[in-house]
Amino acid sequence: MAVNRVPVLKRCRSLGLDPVYLGIDKKSKRELKRSNRKMSEYGLQLREKQKAKFIYGVLEKPFRNYYKKAVKMPGMAGTNLMVLLENRLDNVIFRMGFARTRKEARQIVDHKHVLVNGKQINIPSYQVKAGDTVEIKEKCKGSQRYKDILEVTGGRLTPEWLDVDAEALKGTVKELPTREAIDVPVNEVLIIELYSK
Repeated sequence: MAVNRVPVLKRCRSLGLDPVYLGIDKKSKRELKRSNRKMSEYGLQLREKQKAKFIYGVLEKPFRNYYKKAVKMPGMAGTNLMVLLENRLDNVIFRMGFARTRKEARQIVDHKHVLVNGKQINIPSYQVKAGDTVEIKEKCKGSQRYKDILEVTGGRLTPEWLDVDAEALKGTVKELPTREAIDVPVNEVLIIELYSK
């Protein structure tokens, strides 16, 4: 399995991203020193794609597949792409506050701690639908790990398209998110332009 081992803060600096979007509250003291070169149109498009891939923890091949799927769906391709990424099970776990970062959410799903509509799912890229109930397994709920996670994520705002009961480690997807509800600093139009060349 391919794993991205680039230090997170270094990657955030190079993409001009705030680590908060990844669920990390560290700040880098260093400034990115770039020579005063003007970035090309392709460079800007590539950077937006790398940003989206990095935030959601998706590699190139699956990301391209999301793009192909988004183009076939009705509506705007860019919005569809962001909704598909946002509906990943690992992202939903992160948004519900059951994990500190998306990487941790992915691990929680991989370790078979998650039930969707009462069924165990261990695929981080599983697409959650409106009306789905997502919860942490009963035997895992009492573990110290989740108590620590809830302490950290307690103050985090839950998006309005999710309904979460933090005490019971359970939540429901009320509806699919709109683009306005997705607070990720990515310009999806540039990504679509890049792929449609």
